[in-house]
Amino acid sequence: MAIKYFLLVNIRGKTRLSQYYESIPFEERPAMESEIIRKCLSRTEIQCSFVEYKDYKVIYRKYATLFFIVGVDTTENELAILELIHNYVEILDSCFDNVIMFNLDKAHFILDEMVSNGDIVEISKQHILEFVNLLYKQE
Repeated sequence: MAIKYFLLVNIRGKTRLSQYYESIPFEERPAMESEIIRKCLSRTEIQCSFVEYKDYKVIYRKYATLFFIVGVDTTENELAILELIHNYVEILDSCFDNVIMFNLDKAHFILDEMVSNGDIVEISKQHILEFVNLLYKQE
């Protein structure tokens, strides 16, 4: 399992979306998220987007007012995760008009189409959008 968790955080440090692929006790998550978010938000734009945290790497990217934060194994390719984040952002941009928070179920669904059990399973924007449009067209 390469990906441990995926977080979507605003610039104030509030978690907007979280998806865990590794069993982390629910009671420990807020403290862990807080520490990771603090590390990512305190870094400048000229610093790299990779941070070591405990026994894994944290890879993040800022888009507009949101930070996309992914925790991965130390053996995972950082550039592949940055590409995953970028693809996710492009798909979200295609589905939403600047406001993701009103459709978190859809944002989770898109992430679930891309990552399953901590492994990247789909990165094709076209395929994912076909599934999303098919599912949400019926509503």
